[in-house]
Amino acid sequence: MINEWARAALKGGVEHTAAWLVRRGVHPDAVTVTGTALSTGAALWLIPTDHLVAGALVVGGLAMLDVLDGAMARARGVTSPFGGVLDSVCDRLVDGAVFAAVAWWAAERELWLLVALALTCLVSGQLISYIKARAGEAGLRAEGELVERAERLILGLGGCLLLGLGVPYALDVALWLLTVGSVITVGQRIVAVWRSARDQYGAATGHTPGRAPADQPTDGPGASA
Repeated sequence: MINEWARAALKGGVEHTAAWLVRRGVHPDAVTVTGTALSTGAALWLIPTDHLVAGALVVGGLAMLDVLDGAMARARGVTSPFGGVLDSVCDRLVDGAVFAAVAWWAAERELWLLVALALTCLVSGQLISYIKARAGEAGLRAEGELVERAERLILGLGGCLLLGLGVPYALDVALWLLTVGSVITVGQRIVAVWRSARDQYGAATGHTPGRAPADQPTDGPGASA
């Protein structure tokens, strides 16, 4: 949800920057890898060491490179399947680093509930993306967009930022919201995939789900033909 709004809001400035970088020979994959390395390093260095404000601002700012590399690919007029896969892998790496860093920070302070919430966010975030990818490979739908990558980063980093600025329980609230939303999204996508597979099977066999095939009796063994 938020991801689409952010891309639309940033479109103008990002397109100009992307075109400028392409004219100077910068490759989109280089931007993807650089942004991922810097984001991962910043998250794992700044957040566990209690530099929550700096960590949130630096990682959040670097996340904008995720929009930039796609704009650069469009500016070059070349779409690369490898670039798409690389971008997805790097997104998962940054997501994992952010919530691993939050769990690390909480563990240092023996806040075990926050550790559990952060790890739940980490795992469910990977599942949300994995379900959609596997469903796409199978030709199935996987709707469910309550919590996606933009929401994960905004809530996770926003909680760190507010806590670092002195707002009590900001990270607790953010992680609870994100945990509940992520679990719901996983459920939404699993149900969507199941329904899509059911509909696909019905279309292939000519059998409407919930109704017996036409050549079978519907009223038990004594039903007439």
